[in-house]
Amino acid sequence: MPAPRPEVLDFLATRRSRPVKFLAEPAPERAALRPLLERALRVPDHGKLEPWRLLVLEKPALARLAQLAETRGAERGEDPDRLAKLRAQFADPPLCVAVIASPKPSEKIPEVEQTLSAGAVCLTLVNAALAAGWGASWLTGWTAYDRPFLEQGLGLAPGEWVAGFVYIGTERAAPPERPRPDPDAVITWVSE
Repeated sequence: MPAPRPEVLDFLATRRSRPVKFLAEPAPERAALRPLLERALRVPDHGKLEPWRLLVLEKPALARLAQLAETRGAERGEDPDRLAKLRAQFADPPLCVAVIASPKPSEKIPEVEQTLSAGAVCLTLVNAALAAGWGASWLTGWTAYDRPFLEQGLGLAPGEWVAGFVYIGTERAAPPERPRPDPDAVITWVSE
């Protein structure tokens, strides 16, 4: 018989990411953030390849990235309203952890499994931050894949990209609950 952890199940039943616009100062300091980062790294990692790494982006780095996103967005011909929102995505939050997908050559572990592991780091970090009482959100967007942004802004190597920008801060207000999937519409039981 398994040993149930009802408090964990209750957390998972009620967890809710917090939109970036709802996050404010303070963010966790390094001593408080470190255990959350360590927990985020406890994900499935077939072959122990560690196909990810973390960049902790503090306020000065976020201000620089906000400017670069605006510049790159204009070069790409992005809509000005979308550019303002994107700039705010980097300029406004107090802290961001960029989860970098960094696939490793492997004959046994396909790149898709390594990508899924990087995604698991993102979700685990969001859940760890929420469980610790912080607000957190996982976003991507074109900046996660744009080579000039990745190389100039984050110093990423060829083949690396952002699996997620995980924003963490103090929740200013609770967002409205959103509709959840209907389990009967997405679950199929296969008995034979």
